[in-house]
Amino acid sequence: MSEFVEVKTAELAGAALDWSVAQIDEVKTIMLSPKGAEPKKPFALFGSLALPIGDGEQGYAPSTCWHCGGPLLTKFNIDITVEYKGLFYASVCDEFGMPVMPGDVNGAFGPTHLIAACRAIVASVLGETVSVPKELCHE
Repeated sequence: MSEFVEVKTAELAGAALDWSVAQIDEVKTIMLSPKGAEPKKPFALFGSLALPIGDGEQGYAPSTCWHCGGPLLTKFNIDITVEYKGLFYASVCDEFGMPVMPGDVNGAFGPTHLIAACRAIVASVLGETVSVPKELCHE
């Protein structure tokens, strides 16, 4: 298996963020070398279909693709606030709209609605620091 590194949830982006969300959303993941000598890349498994993680419209990318990430806003009861243009704040909330984040963290910031929401989801379940495959930390 892959070597893992610790990353602050607030700094997660790209495939590392998408991979972290997949772990929470019960999407099976695997690291494969698609063309032999190439470095391993993450894939999301849906039955016999393997989609690249963090590959926008062509793969599983909840932090950039509304088709993948949009349903998570309802599933995790996400509240999003616009701080100012280009900065959003998201919280995972209970049925009464109250944040349910652990510890002192009540939400997460991001440059888009989906990135803020995905960081909030990861922080609410895995905390302020997560372990991700080293191959995903080049972005």
